[in-house]
Amino acid sequence: MYIAIEGVIGVGKTTLARLLQPVFEAEVLLEVFEENPFLSDFYSDRARYAFQTQIFFLLSRYHQQNNNVPKVLAEGKNLIADYTFAKDALFAGINLKGDELDMYHKVHEALGEKIPKPDLLVYLQASTDTLMQRIAFRDRPYERQMERSYIDELNTAYESFFSKPFNHTPILKIDTNDLNIIQNAEHIKLIENRIRETLGLTPFQPALPLS
Repeated sequence: MYIAIEGVIGVGKTTLARLLQPVFEAEVLLEVFEENPFLSDFYSDRARYAFQTQIFFLLSRYHQQNNNVPKVLAEGKNLIADYTFAKDALFAGINLKGDELDMYHKVHEALGEKIPKPDLLVYLQASTDTLMQRIAFRDRPYERQMERSYIDELNTAYESFFSKPFNHTPILKIDTNDLNIIQNAEHIKLIENRIRETLGLTPFQPALPLS
């Protein structure tokens, strides 16, 4: 079983992946973003550093997934990732234009053919105001200059991206605005139940509400 968790910056992807790891006795694959040397500069000057930032992320995500996902699945283990390779193109569509975007898509398409697709994509949703609060709360230095307009643009792009069929992968959408998965264990149980129900894994309670 391979589950990928997606959502806008600050929505809680990594936290959820870690909390679900023991529940499903899974390996966890976490996105490595702190190593991008252009990230801090990108948030202060998006136009100037967009291409370098995007290409670094593309190659980093490809190597991480290509080196780890097939190996874990071949060993018969469950896997939970806090990102998908395909979503990288979502950011490129916002940050790149013209020839740079065309070049990016050619590279992304060639690399993406080699990456295994998840059995389920869990898409965590939240309002832009909620996302900004969570980003401020975790207080990562390179995110302090992040503009609300950029997060709002990402939020709109994510909604559009995941409103359509996603690589023949089922999408489970979860509204997290009123959830606190860190402090409320019941909220984790609710999400676990929704995942089990979607994948047909027992035990689960049908149509359990997220509230």
